[in-house]
Formats: sequence, C-alpha cells, structure tokens
Amino acid sequence: MSDPTDLVAEIEALEEKLQQAKASITRRFIGQERVVDLTLTALLCGGHALLIGLPGLGKTLLVETLSTVMGLKGNRIQFTPDLMPADILGSEVLDTAEDGSRHFRFVTGPVFCQLLMADEINRASPRTQSALLQAMQEKTVTVAGEDRMLGEPFHVLATQNPIEQEGTYPLPEAQLDRFLVQVDVEYPDRNTERDILLATTGVEEAEATQVFTRDELLAAQTLLRRMPVGESVVDLILDLVRAFRPDEAGVSEQVAETVAWGPGPRAAQALMMTVRARALLQGRLAPNAEDVLDMARPVLSHRMALNFAARARGDRLADLIDSTAQGLSRTEAAA
Repeated sequence: MSDPTDLVAEIEALEEKLQQAKASITRRFIGQERVVDLTLTALLCGGHALLIGLPGLGKTLLVETLSTVMGLKGNRIQFTPDLMPADILGSEVLDTAEDGSRHFRFVTGPVFCQLLMADEINRASPRTQSALLQAMQEKTVTVAGEDRMLGEPFHVLATQNPIEQEGTYPLPEAQLDRFLVQVDVEYPDRNTERDILLATTGVEEAEATQVFTRDELLAAQTLLRRMPVGESVVDLILDLVRAFRPDEAGVSEQVAETVAWGPGPRAAQALMMTVRARALLQGRLAPNAEDVLDMARPVLSHRMALNFAARARGDRLADLIDSTAQGLSRTEAAA
C-alpha cells in the first residue's frame, strides 16, 4: 500500500503541473476557463468530451492547443454524410512486390492517434458513428476481421452545432453515454472578446508550449484513481444519479412527471472520476460535495431526457438538474 505522504506529494506536484498547463492553454484559447477545466477533466479521467457550441467560438483552436500542451499526437476529422467507416478507421490496400507477389497492407486512418477531434460528429451516418463508437469504448477497431489497438491514451473531443440540425444524424443514446462530459461552449463576455480581438489580430499570436508528455498524462490518470473519496461524497453521487430515474422509489414528483429516462451506472462512474479531477484543478487533495454539484450538469445532461410533455411546456433539463442537485445537497447538509 502506498505511503499517504508520498500520495500527497504526488498530488501536489500534479496540481502545480496542471496550473502550468492551464496557463499555456489560455495564452491561445483566451477566457472560457470553465471550458478549459472541463476538457482537462476529460483528459485526466481518460475519457471523451462532447463540445456543443456555435461555429467560431474556438472549439478547433482549443483541441489543437490541448494536443500541443498535453504532448499528444492529434488528428482532426470533418464529419460529413458521405464519410465512410474506412475513411476514419483505415483500410487494406493490395501491394505488388517486385517479384510479382501480392499482399495486403493496412493503411491506418486518422483515428489512430491520441487526441482525435471529431468535428460536427452528428453529420456522419449511423454506420460511421458506430465505427467510432467501438473506437471510443473499446480503444480498438476491427478492419477486415482483425482487431487493431489504438494509441494510448486515446481521447475523442467531438463537436456539435446546437442550432443547425438539417442533414444531421442525431447521436444515439448509447454513443452519447460514452462521452464523459458535455461541454457547452458559450459566447465570451465583452472583456474576454476584447482580449481575443487584441491578441489575435496583430502581427504575432501567442503560442502554447508543451507541459505534459504522453507518459506523464498516463501517470496522472493513474494517480487520479488513487485519490481518496469520502463516504459522504460517494453517497451524494449515488443519491444524485438515482434521483433522476423516474421509476426509482422515492424520486420527486417533478422528476417522475418530466423525465423520460434517467442516467445509468456509467453516470455515477463519470461523477466519481470527474469530481476528483475538479478537486485537482482547484488545488485540493480530495473532492467534496461542491465538486459533485458543479459536475452534475456536464455529466448528466447528455445521459437523460425530458418527456414530450415537459419539452412542450418549455422545461429545461439544466434547470431540473440544478434544482434537484441543490435540493439533495441541502437535505444531506441538514442530516
């Protein structure tokens, strides 16, 4: 069993390194601290993130900058309706040698990387989405009947435009559940937009520098799993996830009447990991209830849905998550 003193020293060293990474990222991706924290959270947890935002808000720049700062080999795929699985996985080609003999050679696709940007992922056909689903979940792809391992680590940062849905194929719930967090990329505030204008329209632009290496990121992902989580935090995670299942005994009347389907065990696993990452990014040695409340919306909003009646009334899933999480927190605090 590891020495607690050594564990504290390792966590503190990682916290310092993460602050350096954030500073390097924000030199290029100005402002949007919440977005930076959530994408770093996904990488620290070894998971994938779904970035939802309008065009021009810097999603591509963020992924490129993350690739540099975290020392990862990155690729980008622009998803279109005519994109085929072979276009992202790779394919076998027939080579002819000088002696006339022939053999098949596998040509890797862009999915063979460590940080993949799947741009406008919902524009791909279901067939192509299913190929990416296997890569995201199994870290393996199957081509010509042979399984091929992907790079390690392997992360997908996918983007979606929340407004334009013409010609798109909505992601199935099974694939949405594979994303650790949903990151909503909003418009910057006025001061941030001013900083962006001044920093990006001159002769020179700031450059990001590498802070992590691949091996250091893998070590950080292992260290994250060693962080202690108190029983009260574990209980709050379980209470929160189960509070959104409409058929669960004891759920609120509001949830029972408005939620079509709730989050599964993978949501609880995601919360368990992401609260640790948030504590790290906040400079703390262990997560607390505030971390659970803060991560509720990014972890749960793509893992549950409102029913037709609730949507027709104009109910918002984000409001339901926030109010239910706050209610649970007050209940546990009073207990």
